[in-house]
Amino acid sequence: MKVTLMNKPNPELCAIGAGLCYDAKDPWKALAHAMAGGHESVIEHNTFTFLIEGVSRALLAQLTRHRIASFSVQSQRYVTFAGGFPYVIPKRIRELGQEDVKRYENQMAQMAVWYDEWLNKLGKDGAEDARFVLPNACETKLMMTMNARELRHFFSLRCCNRAQWEIREMADKMLHECKEAAYTLFADAGPGCVRGACPEGKKCCGKPRNNEV
Repeated sequence: MKVTLMNKPNPELCAIGAGLCYDAKDPWKALAHAMAGGHESVIEHNTFTFLIEGVSRALLAQLTRHRIASFSVQSQRYVTFAGGFPYVIPKRIRELGQEDVKRYENQMAQMAVWYDEWLNKLGKDGAEDARFVLPNACETKLMMTMNARELRHFFSLRCCNRAQWEIREMADKMLHECKEAAYTLFADAGPGCVRGACPEGKKCCGKPRNNEV
């Protein structure tokens, strides 16, 4: 998995917006005041665009549930994978040992054979139907843009220990990039337990995470 922040955010825009709201002489203090009070609309003025590579279609299905975002995703309709497709091997399968990993790889190879068969049989433009035999494990790549406010919400859910392992790994990498680029906006970002009590209630994992990623 590879996560790359493609643009250079400018948190000063958020500070200027907060300063306007309060007619403040020090816009950075105004921004801190707004965020401390949970008034995060001012940080929507910054957007972050990520290039994400080597993730599964299973992850993509979860990611697109986050509605306040823009996505550009590698198409399985126009991009073909004749001769084999890249795929993600779940960590729990790797932990079972080489024999089980090989079994998984053989299953992926069989699906690749089925895909090629349909691709050849359907001919031109056949990829749009041949792709139906491709698994959730199939790798994809995408570009995603979110504003800072939505990212903080995304991190609160997907950096949590209860999040699925692959999207949690991606979220941790994204949060690291965000802190490097705009620490002021993400100093306390992360799962809900970073800022107080776990919001999961009875489903709490009991293992609070810190926000150092």
